[in-house]
Amino acid sequence: MKQQRQTAIRDVLNQASVPSQDELRRRLARRGFHVTQATLSRDIHELRLSKGPAGYALPGTPPDADEDSLPGIREVLSSFGIEVRQAMNQLVLITTTSAAQPVAAGIDYEDWPEVVGTLAGDDTVLIICPDERQARTVKARIEGYIG
Repeated sequence: MKQQRQTAIRDVLNQASVPSQDELRRRLARRGFHVTQATLSRDIHELRLSKGPAGYALPGTPPDADEDSLPGIREVLSSFGIEVRQAMNQLVLITTTSAAQPVAAGIDYEDWPEVVGTLAGDDTVLIICPDERQARTVKARIEGYIG
């Protein structure tokens, strides 16, 4: 079933641009593959999909954007993220000076289902999640990117 589902993901991405994880989930459902967000995230990771301005792409697929396209969230957080702290369903992400706005924009652009929204100052990003469990998930993800 996993191989069939991942083949379907490849087929969907070969046919058209898919801007978000939720849209990919809907397109898979139309093909008879009803998956959870967690399963889809694992498939995206295992298939080594990348997400650019046009949406998800298979490895080796040239990006639709020009050379001036924005860096991915991993690169942004590893370059500018310093520390992330949790306060119930909210996260406070400390960045280098003047980096909070692009970091917040990068997080918003990722369209993570666990993030309701972000607010940015100069060196601090407030990340709001629906609940504490989802905040822990995002915190762990960010910590993995900041290294």
